[in-house]
Amino acid sequence: MAKFEYQLKEAMPHLWRYAFSLTRERHSSDDLVQDSIERALRKRHLWKPAQPLRPWLMKIQLNVFRDKYRARVRLNEVPFVAEHAGSVSDAAWQDRSELNSVLSRMRELPETQLQALQLVAFAGLSYAEAAEVLDVPLGTIMSRIARARARLNDEPTPVAHGIRSVT
Repeated sequence: MAKFEYQLKEAMPHLWRYAFSLTRERHSSDDLVQDSIERALRKRHLWKPAQPLRPWLMKIQLNVFRDKYRARVRLNEVPFVAEHAGSVSDAAWQDRSELNSVLSRMRELPETQLQALQLVAFAGLSYAEAAEVLDVPLGTIMSRIARARARLNDEPTPVAHGIRSVT
């Protein structure tokens, strides 16, 4: 049990970042993490100790999100917090503007690409772990992330054998 609890504690920041990438709201992220941990604790007998815990937790979190939060999901602009208004520099405004631009482009990604990107970029999973969470082959994760990054960078989508891929 100590191994489970240690790995759970180590996964907490990753769970929260991934939850925030899914919900885009602090309170919803907190709720999602809490619901995910509660489900993981109830079902910890299903975890295989020979496997790393974090991918298993991310899969639980994705399922909880799908079950409870999908109807409310939306990527909002990063909110301006008035209490920091006096200390925000021009550079911070530029950073916020760039972040909002990326979030806006993320809204346009297909859900499959967005999920793969969130698991790797925000949850900190390897490509193989993300493939396990989403139950898809490793090559599928690699291509989804490559396409998502290309779209976010406004690069053309890679072409294979003369046929442009849609997802």
